[in-house]
Amino acid sequence: METIAQSPIKLTSGAVQELNRIRQEDGFDASQYLRIGVKGGGCSGLSYVLGFDAKMEDDDVFELEGIPVVMKKAHGIYLLGMEIDFQNGLNARGFTFSNPNASSSCGCGTSFAV
Repeated sequence: METIAQSPIKLTSGAVQELNRIRQEDGFDASQYLRIGVKGGGCSGLSYVLGFDAKMEDDDVFELEGIPVVMKKAHGIYLLGMEIDFQNGLNARGFTFSNPNASSSCGCGTSFAV
C-alpha cells in the first residue's frame, strides 16, 4: 500500500501547465513520477533536481495538481515551502525555484546554500 504524504513544495500554474505539456508528448512513459530533490554540487553547494524518474523504495510520494511526485525523505528539510514556477519570457525560460530555506543562491538560480 502506498501512502501519499502532504507535499512540502508548491507548483505554480505555469509549472503545472508545462509539466502537463511534457507528460502529453508522444513517447512519454506514463509510469514515471516527477522527481523533485537536491544533490551536492553547483556554485552554491546544492543543486535542485527536477525531472521524471521511477519511484524508489525510500521516496515520499505526493500528488500536485494531478501530477505524481516523488522526493527522498531527507530532501524535505531543504525544500520545505519551496515554489517551482515555469518562465517562458524573453529574459528567462525554464523552471525557477523560490526556496525560503536558501541562505544564498547562484545567479542562474539552480543551486543554493542553506
